[in-house]
Amino acid sequence: MGPLRAPRGVHEVAARLHPRHGGLRVPVSMTVATSEDSPPRGLRNAFRAFGHRDFRLFWSGALLSNTGAWLASLTIPYVIYQETGSALLVGLVAVFQFMPFLVSGPLGGVLADRHDRRRILLLMQTGLMLSSLLVWGVVASGVRQPLVIMGAVACTGVFAGLNMPSWQAFVNDLVPRDDLQSAVALNSFQFNAARAIGPAMAGVLIALVGPSWALLFNALSYLAVILALALIRTRPVITPDPDPGRVHTQFRATVRYVRSQPGIVMAIIISIIVGALVTPLFQFTVVFAGSVFDVGAVQLGLMNAAMGLGALIAIPFIAGWRQVLSLARIVRGSLFAIPFGIVGFALSPNATVALIPLALVGASFLALMSSCNTAVQMIVAPLLRGRVISVRIMFYTVSMPLGSIVMGTLSDQIGPRATVLGAGVLMMIAALGLTVAKGRLQLGRLDDPQDTDE
Repeated sequence: MGPLRAPRGVHEVAARLHPRHGGLRVPVSMTVATSEDSPPRGLRNAFRAFGHRDFRLFWSGALLSNTGAWLASLTIPYVIYQETGSALLVGLVAVFQFMPFLVSGPLGGVLADRHDRRRILLLMQTGLMLSSLLVWGVVASGVRQPLVIMGAVACTGVFAGLNMPSWQAFVNDLVPRDDLQSAVALNSFQFNAARAIGPAMAGVLIALVGPSWALLFNALSYLAVILALALIRTRPVITPDPDPGRVHTQFRATVRYVRSQPGIVMAIIISIIVGALVTPLFQFTVVFAGSVFDVGAVQLGLMNAAMGLGALIAIPFIAGWRQVLSLARIVRGSLFAIPFGIVGFALSPNATVALIPLALVGASFLALMSSCNTAVQMIVAPLLRGRVISVRIMFYTVSMPLGSIVMGTLSDQIGPRATVLGAGVLMMIAALGLTVAKGRLQLGRLDDPQDTDE
């Protein structure tokens, strides 16, 4: 069978978004590399992006900042569960954290395509730091009412929604296209390194000095990425004139464009499934630690760190062997591996044994989400990069709180083990369905070429 091709180009949508432009010419530097200048295979290819100064700066600042973010991601559910003992309220934390993305995410996508992404990130990271200081102030003052804490968390969600499209699209500005796969994978590497370090630090800080100190560390950690962004000298990116249309008009046009690209649709479908059935586990470890394994904050931190460690182990292979293994093959293998990790976690007799299946969940989760992000970045036309990324993020972030609420409600009714076991079974069913799907929605569409129709 010949290579899969996107069904149509960007021009129909581009004409709607930019009436003054009859078409889009993709810069030569953005075209697909030929086999003659393909990057080398193997683990050497995994670290190619580190050869670029600006990427190294961004990566280092993001590592410190995301370590703080993972401190907060574990600390806030811990505080809520300690006060209420309710798995449902733990799930509601995700609702308040991610539902603001519905409003701010599409606007963030427009900003990412219209303006200097570095400046947008500087503003949004400053907003995230200030809103994180608000969360710290609420908890440090002794307030323990769940709705008050969640309201403060919602403020960070607004800035996060505005920030995320520029954050993911900015990686494309820091490296040439040949090194994009390495950059996306290394960006996931630092995120998961932070996920391994942050929860472990959170467990120690909570046990020794209390949760408010973990939240203060998170707020101050934003200074690292703000400093990195201030030092970055981004390479010029050739883009058309800014789009004068309204945000909602652009959003509808972007959705129409996404529907025309099967590879991007496939990446979004996988993201939705993972968001609903897998991502809630990151907060559900709080419930298992408190009501199933009966362990303290340190062991809770180690459980979350195990998922980050699993992802760290997987990253070099995912990035380094991209020229050998297609995105479709990586996703297919991960779709079948992750249910075993979820079921293994549900059936683990204690917190120590649970570390092994949680590491498998972390590795498979990383492979799925990194591959979906790479597929979108490689397929999308440069003109619409920020807006298409915002659509993917919006669907993913909506699926997360919905899955968290359902799992939290079921956990209060039938117990945490049965709930997580059911999620693992559903994930296996989804893996089978995605594997046998044909036509426009087959996994092979993740490897579609970039949309450069002229």
